[in-house]
Amino acid sequence: MTVFKTFLKVLNKNKFVIILYTIILLVFGGINMQTSENSTNFVASKPDVLIINNDENIGISKNLSDYIEKNTNIIKVEDNEEAINDALFYRDVSYIVYIPKNYRQDVLNGKNPEIEIKSAGDYGGSYAEMILSRYIKVQNVYAKEIENEDELIEKINETLLEEVNIQKTTTLDTNSLSKATFYYNFASYSILAGAVYVICLILSSFREEKVRKRTIISSMTYKKHNRILLISNGLFAIVLWLLYVVLSFAFVGDIMFSTQGIVYMINSFVFTICALTIAFLIGSVVNNKNAINGIVNVVALGSSFLCGAFVPMEWLPDFVLKIAHILPSYYYISNNEMVTNLETINFETLKPILTNMGIMLLFSVAFIIITNVLSKRRK
Repeated sequence: MTVFKTFLKVLNKNKFVIILYTIILLVFGGINMQTSENSTNFVASKPDVLIINNDENIGISKNLSDYIEKNTNIIKVEDNEEAINDALFYRDVSYIVYIPKNYRQDVLNGKNPEIEIKSAGDYGGSYAEMILSRYIKVQNVYAKEIENEDELIEKINETLLEEVNIQKTTTLDTNSLSKATFYYNFASYSILAGAVYVICLILSSFREEKVRKRTIISSMTYKKHNRILLISNGLFAIVLWLLYVVLSFAFVGDIMFSTQGIVYMINSFVFTICALTIAFLIGSVVNNKNAINGIVNVVALGSSFLCGAFVPMEWLPDFVLKIAHILPSYYYISNNEMVTNLETINFETLKPILTNMGIMLLFSVAFIIITNVLSKRRK
């Protein structure tokens, strides 16, 4: 009880610094979450295209021009090569289509006339090329079998109007789950940084010479002393975890009431326990309060970058992910990524997630053992 009361006194003494640091992490996480929402959506847009028709604007030639015009934004440019090249250079157009002379007649004669193009090499140019290629492929297939121009145009247009029938095979709200994964991935940094900073700050007070000597000459064993301190610091870690869980309901939404949301919360709780033991180990070794900020940067930022908290795992090189296997954050973030695609909840689907949670708990046990060994040697 004496250790716990002392813990509360130290916590109260540093409450303003702790509250300020915790609020900064919470606000930073919230801003980061809001920013991510604006960068995950993709909206297709029509490319800017210039058509130069050197053939008669009738029949199959006109049909090609009409199809391109329907699916793109047609840009008008002066009819000279210098103005055309300038338009492409300054990105006024993304794609230029040159329909050659006698194109219509060559198609009707079963030939495959070459269409010259110029592209800016950007998204618009690539999209326009897909549109043109689709038309040419369909045209070439029917031109081999149909000689009548009107019938050929009708068949081409009929085929190009067909749309793929897409059936929904999953009920997962992937957008909300992706937001939840991003939020809880980033929370690994905030939870670890908050736990290391605050717990090291508190334990450094217990490492002061007068307090340490009193502890050594008391009848309390180092194991009991460490156990009480661990439980006391655990209360702070749980409060920190609860703050992030509550905020997840505000930032992520109703998905947190689902089974997947519960898995996110349980996974983050297990990681919080692991972060607590990491912080307790570091706090038991470090005496200098001025070194805490540096330690937070090395431990929290380092593991977050290596394990995919800031950069998605699929974007990280293989050798980085291999190194990340030695860090608890890797297994925590791997679980979050698996939950994103978790449609059916049963033992088989949860087995790899439970395995990773077990690994995080093993890390926690190892950190506690190391802390007790170091405390015994110091005493």
